[in-house]
Amino acid sequence: MKRLFVALALIVLALLPREGRATCGMALLLAMDVSGSVDASEYRLQVDGLAAALRDPEVQAALLKHRAAVSVVQWSGLGEQEVSITWTRMEEPAAVAALATEVEQMRRAFRLGNTGVGEAISFSTAQFDAVTDCMLWVMDVSGDGDENVGFTVGAARREAMNRGIIINGLAIEAPGTGRSITNFYRNWVVTPGGFVETAVNHHDFARAIRYKLLRELVAPVSSLPLNPPRVH
Repeated sequence: MKRLFVALALIVLALLPREGRATCGMALLLAMDVSGSVDASEYRLQVDGLAAALRDPEVQAALLKHRAAVSVVQWSGLGEQEVSITWTRMEEPAAVAALATEVEQMRRAFRLGNTGVGEAISFSTAQFDAVTDCMLWVMDVSGDGDENVGFTVGAARREAMNRGIIINGLAIEAPGTGRSITNFYRNWVVTPGGFVETAVNHHDFARAIRYKLLRELVAPVSSLPLNPPRVH
């Protein structure tokens, strides 16, 4: 029944006249860690996981409901940030499908670099200048390590807050590390009111990114389980 409802919602949105739709409800920038701690197979898990999340009917419906603008940034160390997918407007189901394919085919921007989280946030903050018509600005920072170069994450977070940007995090843990990356993201990356979703490893990324997108895009989120199952 839920999938039928989502399908009907997509059809209605596609048929609604452009002038009858609301303005951009959310600009969502996905900042993906591709530093040296992410090997080739882990990069593929991240890319495929994000593409799968974008193809999820509930995520797709939520993106269209917000008429969201979505961009993807890849980042690593100092001076290693790239806009891999420019702002793309989610106004038709075909646009979401095309974005998922673009993510799936996205080349890796950097290899063997350090982890400059503050640099990534500062670079991503500047990208929101292109989406001033969007009512809400949200930055998603995902990664599997804490900051080991630059050490500007505190100042970068304050800059983003001053611009009115909400930062959420997706922390990718590793065996034996406990919740160290989650704690770093919670203490240093996310803005007040933001949240951290934890992937227990890169194989859990697809589950985590889908859940995080729904948590950001769907309100209220009371229908989502407080502790969704994780992939171990």
